[in-house]
Amino acid sequence: MIYNSGDIVVVPFPFVDNANIKFRPALVVSSKSFNEEQDHSILVMITTGSSNKWNTDIEITNLNLAGLPVKSFIRLKFFTIDNRLIKKIIGKLDETTFNNVKNNLTTHLFT
Repeated sequence: MIYNSGDIVVVPFPFVDNANIKFRPALVVSSKSFNEEQDHSILVMITTGSSNKWNTDIEITNLNLAGLPVKSFIRLKFFTIDNRLIKKIIGKLDETTFNNVKNNLTTHLFT
């Protein structure tokens, strides 16, 4: 399946200190056309960890639309994943929060 930017999906996260994998939510930031052409998607991390907050973290304000059960943040930790490893879509980021993410990306990557 091909996902759109703004979709919140579940992906396997490996841990460097052991062989375990946990499934975690992540935000698709690459375009549907990129995802389709490359058979990969570019994602950023979603975390509940506010104790080690980054100054670029963005709180997800509409948890119901996002499909998330608890307060969560978008963190600009990027990774690319084969589309076949994306388990499912659980929600979508609301337009205001997604615009904040795009502005954050523009500010920190392209200036």
